[in-house]
Amino acid sequence: MKKLKRGQMGVTLVELVIVVALAGLVGAAITATAFQVFTFSTRLSNQMTAVRQVQQAGFWVSPDVMMADPTDPSNIDVDPGDGKFLVLRWQAHDDTWHEVDYVLEGVPSSDVAVLTREHYTGPSLDSLSLDSVTTVAQYIDPNVTDTFCDWDGKALTFKVTATVGEQTETRIYQVKPRVGS
Repeated sequence: MKKLKRGQMGVTLVELVIVVALAGLVGAAITATAFQVFTFSTRLSNQMTAVRQVQQAGFWVSPDVMMADPTDPSNIDVDPGDGKFLVLRWQAHDDTWHEVDYVLEGVPSSDVAVLTREHYTGPSLDSLSLDSVTTVAQYIDPNVTDTFCDWDGKALTFKVTATVGEQTETRIYQVKPRVGS
């Protein structure tokens, strides 16, 4: 071991305590910053997921509403019951009938629902068969004031709200059926 020369001093306890305290402050600042970054990242991710869900709902519902035949009031049903959210019907150019049922699944057992699209086809309205089922959007708020449809005879107003974590996004779509129906 090396001996200290005269006039040379070692590290004092006070200096050691100051260094440890500074290291603790730097460590706490890094930890707090990392926590804020992760928290912000989670909130941003939840917000983007909610935005995407309401966009998906509008993406699927809008073209179906444009295809629906508004000349018969039963072709656009905004309150069909049986868990269905919206029912749209139309006859294609090849005389095939189509019915699209939008269903909110998970209601009332949960705070959020999944919006699915059931597509039926057939030669007549009496002989429709299930063609496909598609998950349209998740995290949909089933509360009537947050997610609803309204048909005024000219346009369908469709309001949808998605809630992911603490983040909520709402969109209101107004869609008119095809011209010349």
